Amino acid sequence: MSPQASHDVIVIGAGASGLAAATALHAAGRDVIVLEARDRTGGRLLSAPTQRPGRALDLGATWFWTGEERVRTLAARNGIDTFGQHLAGDTMLQETTGIRRLTGNLIDAPSRRFAAGAQSIPASLAAALPTGSLRLDTPVTGIRPTRPGGLAVLTPARPFHAAHVVLAVPPALALERIDFGDALPAELVRLAQATPVWMGAAVKVVAHYPDAFWRQEGLAGAAFSRTGPLQEIHDMSGPGGGPAALFGFAHARTVRPGFQQAVCAQLAQLFGPAADSPTALHVQDWSSERWTAPSTVQHLADYSLFGHPLYRRPALNGSLHWASTETATDHAGHIEGALASAERAARAVLAAPTGVNNTTQRTSPPPAGRPSA
Repeated sequence: MSPQASHDVIVIGAGASGLAAATALHAAGRDVIVLEARDRTGGRLLSAPTQRPGRALDLGATWFWTGEERVRTLAARNGIDTFGQHLAGDTMLQETTGIRRLTGNLIDAPSRRFAAGAQSIPASLAAALPTGSLRLDTPVTGIRPTRPGGLAVLTPARPFHAAHVVLAVPPALALERIDFGDALPAELVRLAQATPVWMGAAVKVVAHYPDAFWRQEGLAGAAFSRTGPLQEIHDMSGPGGGPAALFGFAHARTVRPGFQQAVCAQLAQLFGPAADSPTALHVQDWSSERWTAPSTVQHLADYSLFGHPLYRRPALNGSLHWASTETATDHAGHIEGALASAERAARAVLAAPTGVNNTTQRTSPPPAGRPSA
């Protein structure tokens, strides 16, 4: 076995929370690496490129809202353009008895989106890290306390060691994919295994069109359906209507042969014949994503566990810190929640006593005040 590489902090997961924690800790002078199982950054922030330069369609998280200052500040600081969600127009309602047009947009609330897609947020964070500190295709298989302190982080290729580990993946996924032995308290294990994974059971479908034709008919691109396959639908067009797109959510159990044809037929019933022929139809089944959803994801439904007090307490002798949107007490389930949890984890690492565990800490002191996220 290769010798252990030792670092101040190892962050597991290169989604928004993991990368925000890593950049804050790097800015504070810590030697930090990020281990990511996927071959990309972003986690549940995933954007499909389009032929329009600088424009993308979100297959994962999409919006942020007024009062979510961490997201707004991060986007502004990194020159990421945002724009308001399209709201004007009427809503379509699909029931077993037929389809009705309802006055006004009854689904969407004022919110903002990212012109280049939400994945531009983790991309900007990753760009701020030193070369070599982000390791893709590196799943973590085990975590063990070590003596005299810190944690051993096991991967298929080699082990690593750190004084602190930031676990920036959904708790239920972490408990299923990472072997902790019997190191974690039973209460924490039960909590993590029961905590839902935000969007983990969702299927997001995005239909890309040449133009936002529904707007010409006075429709908002918003719809409710009690017959499916899409249960709710929104306008996902970019600034000024381009690229033009509609998106909706479906249950994973409905994704079977013929699903795409059923989606196009439903969109045509709601928005007219032009909706039957999108130029592209993206189907993102998050429940089938190995590095998002545990096998139990369809059965996890107690959202009151989000932000549980146990997630705010470092585990394993103060060395293991939770950071994912599910662990946030503020805006859990949102991108803002991911950034808030990263901020909390980074603050806990920086506040921890230094000693023999911090084997490679730089001499520069941490900045005053709240770490940047």
